[in-house]
Amino acid sequence: MTKPRLLVVTGPTASGKTAVAVEIALRANGEVVSADSMQIYRGMDILTAMPTEEEMRGVAHHMLALADPGEKYSVAAYRDMALKCIYDILARGKQPIVCGGTGLYINALTRPLGFAAQGNEEIRAELMRIAEAPDGRAQLHAMLAQIDPESAARLHPNDVRRVMRALEIYRLTGRTQTAQAALDAQRGEGPFDERLYAPNWPRDVLYARIERRVDAMLEAGLVAEVRHLMRSDAALSTAAQAIGYKEIAAALRGEQTLDAAVNALKQATRNYAKRQLTWFRRDARVRWIPAQERTAAQLADTIWSDFCAERR
Repeated sequence: MTKPRLLVVTGPTASGKTAVAVEIALRANGEVVSADSMQIYRGMDILTAMPTEEEMRGVAHHMLALADPGEKYSVAAYRDMALKCIYDILARGKQPIVCGGTGLYINALTRPLGFAAQGNEEIRAELMRIAEAPDGRAQLHAMLAQIDPESAARLHPNDVRRVMRALEIYRLTGRTQTAQAALDAQRGEGPFDERLYAPNWPRDVLYARIERRVDAMLEAGLVAEVRHLMRSDAALSTAAQAIGYKEIAAALRGEQTLDAAVNALKQATRNYAKRQLTWFRRDARVRWIPAQERTAAQLADTIWSDFCAERR
């Protein structure tokens, strides 16, 4: 049986994925399905670079702003809902375009979701108690570095949810997250005939784009958004994982100047981009499309032409 074809636009933060995906959708009679683990949450539009109505240009987008920041949202829950969106798009004769930089979400859609998708509430509760202690985040990250250095290098200590998940997988399976993902991939093929594309920027150009994005976030009201999130205890666990929350919150508490917070935010975003690049460079499916001195429309033309050529 022929599998449905799925087009994925991925890559590091600030690489222009959203604009490219929208351009492809306009050419392909398509709709976009987000694969961004933080854009799932409401009330964090600026922190997560949620696409605006203007940026969407009339293209339907799915898997955005579905949950309150205090809610738990697992990879398995994302997979179930996103698959429904994709199959609905296909049933209506349109092209689904997955767009986002969360590699775990993309793998959940395109590869078998095996044992690692399951969870254990007791283990999670134990790890959460550690995380809530003084220096608990650093302690969790150190625990992960001992058993799974590769995941520890990829994850920031403040990314508590993913650090805990990697530890949970090891406790459940005796395997690192990377090893478990490889084992899951061997258990069978995924549901789609997928093609993954990523805009490829020189590192210095990507970093310059990151700096401009942070400046734009500040102009759009980032400080006010973080101030609002700080008032909600329920939001803290999720909001604190978003790059920018910790830095701006520290400035609002008077622990550092706003200028220092902005510099720290830019550095944290560059570090995140490095981790994303490491993840996607390991995925042999990703086709890197040169992006410098090319518009989103030109990148979309290249990607869509390549995708259509393989269909013939």
